[in-house]
Amino acid sequence: MGNWQNTHLDKLLGLQSEQALFIEIAQLARDLGFDYCAYGLRMPLPVSNPKIVMFSNYPSAWQSQYLDNDYIVIDPTVRYGAVSQLPFEWSGDIITTNHQFWEEARAHGLNVGRAQSVHDHRGQVGMLTLARSHEPFSDNEIRKNGLKIASLVQMAHQGMTRVLTPRLLPESESELTPREVEILRWTAEGKTSDEISDILHISVRTVNFHIGNVIRKLNTTNKLAASVKATALGLLN
Repeated sequence: MGNWQNTHLDKLLGLQSEQALFIEIAQLARDLGFDYCAYGLRMPLPVSNPKIVMFSNYPSAWQSQYLDNDYIVIDPTVRYGAVSQLPFEWSGDIITTNHQFWEEARAHGLNVGRAQSVHDHRGQVGMLTLARSHEPFSDNEIRKNGLKIASLVQMAHQGMTRVLTPRLLPESESELTPREVEILRWTAEGKTSDEISDILHISVRTVNFHIGNVIRKLNTTNKLAASVKATALGLLN
């Protein structure tokens, strides 16, 4: 397991485009017994409408139907992955809700699947789904490949965020100084510059200087937006 993970992780981290990464991820999924795979990444921003990118080798007709009907809103695997990082296995035998959705998926050969999400420290949520048209999961398969599948989920997320984050969420690469973080935390608590000045025993001018730097680094228009963005990106942890 260790050699398998290290070999493929090194290869994934050496690829420089999301397309090349997904091709490699899809090949690894096939090696593990899955005809199809899909990876989706949800950014934490904008708060009102987070950026979402998706990659899939599902049948093109299902991809079009999924997008045209905005199925991401009702997809049970997406809903589950938003709140849990445990694997979600699905098949015709265990589906009890969203019958139309599952029936349409099965009509395109998606009968058995396993989805798992990753929630990282920058507030990004990635999910890898592996699917096939036959052979339900067995205990033997889980014993044999369970760890590799879980590892592939992590590797896919690590590889995709490495390539996509600098372009889709450049602010997440910002480096805030300890003083900027401290001031922004108090700002997030609703403290004014005067109050922060008293708390930290520094001048109001110094407080505002640091706030101005943070606003510039995070590409926001005011300190409230800066505190919201920094919180969403995990920069205040």
